[in-house]
Amino acid sequence: MNIDKLLELLMYAVPSLITGAVAFYMFESHFKDQRNTRKWLINKENQKNALPLRLQAYERLALLLERITPSKLLIRVAPLNDSKVDYQNLLIRHIEQEYEHNLTQQIYITDQAWVMILTAKNTIIQNIRKITLDASVTTADALREKILSVQFDSESASSLALSFLKSEVSEILG
Repeated sequence: MNIDKLLELLMYAVPSLITGAVAFYMFESHFKDQRNTRKWLINKENQKNALPLRLQAYERLALLLERITPSKLLIRVAPLNDSKVDYQNLLIRHIEQEYEHNLTQQIYITDQAWVMILTAKNTIIQNIRKITLDASVTTADALREKILSVQFDSESASSLALSFLKSEVSEILG
């Protein structure tokens, strides 16, 4: 009689266990799907909110590059006296101030874009220092003229970085 009761118990328990396991699996799958959907919706909302910030960062960095372009910088920043070294320091100080003002924008752009910005800034400063060391340049006005003539002879670092930024924005909007 014990075996009959045990078989009867198993006949009720096995289908119940199978039904419970299937229900558990179905609920688990449903909740996992719900979690993934919620994550996707949150991610989509975050991207929607972050896109304007990223685009604004690219705009500000494009403005930075325009402002440190030697031809535009020389128009905006006039020499205070006739000393070429003083004028060099004034130009470099303006470039550094522009850069520091936009330093926080790096969190919104790619590392490659930030390296391009940094490289452009450093190249422009390096070129200004190199031209200042030229013995034929004796005054601040001569320094201005020489910087402009060198820039017109070759493509500026800021225009290369600006082209890179534009290509990245095209990819973002793309």
